[in-house]
Amino acid sequence: MSFVRDGFGFRVLARSTENRGRVGVFETPHGVVTTPAFMPVGTRGTVKGVEPAEIFALGSRMILANTYHLALRPGEETVRELGGLHRFMGWDGPILTDSGGYQVFSLADLMKLDEGGVTFQSVIDGARLRFDPERVIEIERALGADVAMAFDHCADDPTDRAKVEDATDRTHRWLERCVRRHRELDGEASGQALFGIVQGGAFEDLRKRSVEAVTKHDLVGYAIGGVSVGETRDAMRIAVRAAAPELPEDRPRYLMGVGTPLDFVEAVAEGVDLFDCVTPTRHGRTKQAFTSRGLVNIENARFARDPRPLDPACDCPACARFSRGALRHFAKSDEMLGAILLTLHNLRFFHTLFDELRAALERGGYARLAARVETEMARVLPAES
Repeated sequence: MSFVRDGFGFRVLARSTENRGRVGVFETPHGVVTTPAFMPVGTRGTVKGVEPAEIFALGSRMILANTYHLALRPGEETVRELGGLHRFMGWDGPILTDSGGYQVFSLADLMKLDEGGVTFQSVIDGARLRFDPERVIEIERALGADVAMAFDHCADDPTDRAKVEDATDRTHRWLERCVRRHRELDGEASGQALFGIVQGGAFEDLRKRSVEAVTKHDLVGYAIGGVSVGETRDAMRIAVRAAAPELPEDRPRYLMGVGTPLDFVEAVAEGVDLFDCVTPTRHGRTKQAFTSRGLVNIENARFARDPRPLDPACDCPACARFSRGALRHFAKSDEMLGAILLTLHNLRFFHTLFDELRAALERGGYARLAARVETEMARVLPAES
């Protein structure tokens, strides 16, 4: 099963015998991504505290940037003049830009929604910023990422059917406009692919209806949006299980804004290929680390004189060169190095997990891996001498 068009392609290399999961290759003008894969988030053009070479060494092959925040500062034309996002970010690999649709949800108090689009009040200086489907596509084209996300509307309550249905239908109408403008700007021939976004909240029938509406457009890839926005884990499962298997087999499937190791294990089993989330970097800055022995708050006093590595199973710079005691000191003192090292560790932990997920899909043992991850993530500050 494969798809190829204007420098983009997707091939399924292997399928699990235990679930719907698959291993694939997503080809872009700036490189190849083996899926399932995790994409670190560089909201304002940088993955906080991590140099691009370090990001690559940790296992990242594709990263994100945020259209809304970059349009505010420094502005898309400035990024274009400085060589586009790849040069701006110092990253030679694939880049995806989100569309600002999440900000329609997260900045609800600073925006006004109408059928045409959204008027934001800038989080920087209070100035008005207008986003509509055509303008978003133009901004993303100026930024120059490999993948541009369509502008969508995520309802503020994924369990309110009336709100979700309204937002989902609007997302479909906005997608029509995004596709039209994308093709007017030469589409994939310009080196930029458009992904459509499935909405539908926690309602199985709305998710299936949205899949049908979004996949009417022959796009390079498709995303599942409107998850990890305050709903329960059961609601998230409903959304993913309703949408992911219905998306085209020969295109990459992207679950937006998710999330945690348990989320990855469950969604990969449903056939999802791409993920992003601020979890590993944000947890690093808040002094929390994902480890093979559970979630650790490094500020805990028990680590003050601990000479051991943070995670003996990890090969990241934090674990290879520093003790738990040193990491705790850096964290308690609010030293920049502490947040940087924990961020490096968390990113490496996530990429190592995805290496294991791909291996389990190809060779078997997925259920055993899932059970192990569930056990690990249930532990917080594991009791050890």
